[in-house]
Amino acid sequence: MAAIPVHRPLQPIHPLHALFLAFLFPLFLGTLASDIAYWRSYQVQWINFSQWMNAGGLLMGAFAVLWAMIAAFRGRGTGNKRPLVYLVLLLAAWAVGFLNALVHAKDAWATMPQGLWLSALAAVLALAATWIGHGGLLNDERHDWQRV
Repeated sequence: MAAIPVHRPLQPIHPLHALFLAFLFPLFLGTLASDIAYWRSYQVQWINFSQWMNAGGLLMGAFAVLWAMIAAFRGRGTGNKRPLVYLVLLLAAWAVGFLNALVHAKDAWATMPQGLWLSALAAVLALAATWIGHGGLLNDERHDWQRV
């Protein structure tokens, strides 16, 4: 009898989790874009846009973090570290976004350049978390062995 590797298809994340995760990167990217617009024009309304988009990213990101925590702790014994890396990236993006919200709570002129840098960092972390989350990389890619 011989054993051959059988590739298991990668399972996508739950559709509701994917929905929460799908909002995170565009909202943090919009925060960065409106911070850049404020940096270039000094029109105060761009900071207001940044605050609202950052708040939306934090709200949706909180649900995605909660879902990722549950998923990471449910699969603790599998030996797969990818859900933990995903959770850490998601938590880091959310934490940087929260710090960004605190910076944006100051006067519009006082938000630069810290708000711009925090927006960029939050967007990059959100991109990495979204890439891992939607890329099917949360699942274990080991092979099952089937006897033939």
